[in-house]
This record gives sequence, C-alpha cells and structure tokens, in this order.
Amino acid sequence: MVIFVENKRNRELCFNIEKSMDMPYRRLPNTDAARLRALKSAAAHASASEDEGLSFSRKTALEVISYTPMLEQTISQIADNKSKQVAASKQVAESGRVARLYVSHYIQVFNMCIARGEIKPEARRLMGLQDDDNTVPDLSTDASLIEWGHRVIDGEEKRMSSVGGNRIYNPSIALVKVKLQIFEDNYNKHRDLLSTSVKYHGKLDEARQKADELILKVWNEVEAKYQPIDTDEKRNLCQQCGVVYFYRPQERQREFLQGQYSEQE
Repeated sequence: MVIFVENKRNRELCFNIEKSMDMPYRRLPNTDAARLRALKSAAAHASASEDEGLSFSRKTALEVISYTPMLEQTISQIADNKSKQVAASKQVAESGRVARLYVSHYIQVFNMCIARGEIKPEARRLMGLQDDDNTVPDLSTDASLIEWGHRVIDGEEKRMSSVGGNRIYNPSIALVKVKLQIFEDNYNKHRDLLSTSVKYHGKLDEARQKADELILKVWNEVEAKYQPIDTDEKRNLCQQCGVVYFYRPQERQREFLQGQYSEQE
C-alpha cells in the first residue's frame, strides 16, 4: 500500500511499501535465441566458478557446458538451411519462368509448322495432344511444366526417329531440354532442402524440450541456493546466473516509487 504525505516545508514525498511482496515471477525462454542466451549465461558462470562459488550443482554445470554447443549448432543448421531455401526458391522461380517460355514457344512453333503443312497434325499424338488441338497446355504449375516439358521432348525425339520430317529451330528441342533440365535441378534441390528442413525442425523440437528442462533445472537449483538471502539481493544473484524475472504491475510501481524516493533523499 502506498501512502503519499506532502510536507509544507519541502513538499517531501514519503511512502510505505509492504515488505511482504513476492519476488517478480520468472518465465522460461520462449524463443530459441532466449534459450541459447540462458544456457550460455549459465555455462559462462559454470566455467568461471570453482565448486564452492558455483550457484548450481557441478553435475548440472557439466550438462549445461556440454549441451549448449549442441543447441547452438542445431539452431545454426536451421538458419543455414532456411537461407539456402530462400536462395533456392528464387532459382526455381527464375529457371521455371525461362523453362515455361521455351516449352510454350516450342509448342507454338510446332503448331505453326502444322498450320503451314510442314508437319502432319497426327504428330501431335506423340506429345499427348489431340490432332486438332492447337492450344498450349496449362504450364502454370511446376508439376505441369515438368510433365509437358518431357512430353514435348520425348514426342519430338519419337517424331524424328520414326516419322521424320523437318526439325524445329528457334527454339531447338536441344535448347528446350537444357532449360527444362536446369529447372528440374533447381526444383529437386529445393525439395531436398524442404525435406531436410522438416528433419531439422523435428530435431529442434527435441532440442527445445531438452533445453527447457535443463534451464528449469539450473534456475531451480540457483533459487534454492539463494533462498535464505533477502529478496532483492537474491534476485540480483539469480539474474547473474541467467534467471529471467518479469515484474507484475504492482511490482513495477513499487520499483518506480522506490526510485523516486531515493532521488528525494
């Protein structure tokens, strides 16, 4: 409870704060960066302290020191994989755009050759098209691009080996094949990265659980050691070992008023 008293001589602000207020509550880290900070803080304390100055057990200290690099490596692998995914996604989009142009243009030139009478309409069957179908198939998805790209390439190779006739240029089927292959390579690389990402995230879920258990163990042992000490000093000592506290609204008000009172003095 806060009591305000105004002194006529110096307008001094006084207050009385209940001494029975609890310590601010602690909360386990909820991000990977925060988990890593908590473990690194505990590991640094363990590395710099002898047994008598250690705020938690030596067994727990060894666990923290050995596990922290493992968590850091897992987080780093996730970040590296994500960066590669972004770059691969851009490559898929650009190579896909180019491959669509070449496949689409080849089909259009193929249809124009049929319209000029240079190639018989029945040749469309080799590509999986109807004899009278002079439209370009839907190539909007990656799967449809790969499917129709191979149909066009395989159909043209069958036409030249069995039926014969004039070759199509601008673009040539060889160039279409190269552009489609570049796209497929990028597409498969991106899929592999996505698959790896799923595995890493499964590994990270386990790592988070282990980290939370270890952080909780450290914090419990630290608070248990400093239990007999005065609340404010206890909190400061615990924070030095990485324990994170959050103030309740009334505790923030108390800290503010204490600061104001100190300034008045």
